[in-house]
Amino acid sequence: MSVTYINPGDLPTNPAYSQAVRVPAGADILYIGGQNGVDGSGRLVGPDLKSQARQALANVRSCLSAAGADLEHIVKWSIFIKEGEPLLDGFAAFQEVWGERENPPAISGFFVSALAVPGALVEIEAVAAIPAD
Repeated sequence: MSVTYINPGDLPTNPAYSQAVRVPAGADILYIGGQNGVDGSGRLVGPDLKSQARQALANVRSCLSAAGADLEHIVKWSIFIKEGEPLLDGFAAFQEVWGERENPPAISGFFVSALAVPGALVEIEAVAAIPAD
């Protein structure tokens, strides 16, 4: 399977994300619903965006692992941050997890007035393209 990461020359480039990602036919697509910064018991892990983002990303990794996938299979992230919170803290937590991997996925960030989990400051959802067996 050959996923194509597209960064047209007439658009800005950024090592943290790709402008578009093309997934060929035959890939298994995994849609990971919004993950908050909650632990296995459903409790928020901390009062700040960075700690909640780290946990939300750990939850995404758990979903990936259960599906036989890893971070490299992510082709799209959506990050929802409660209004008033520092967007850079959310992206910093993402960068800690993503590291220096090549081919970053497409990313969209949104500020929202509230999230479903009381006290939650961030929610992260993802789409992964897994090579079909």
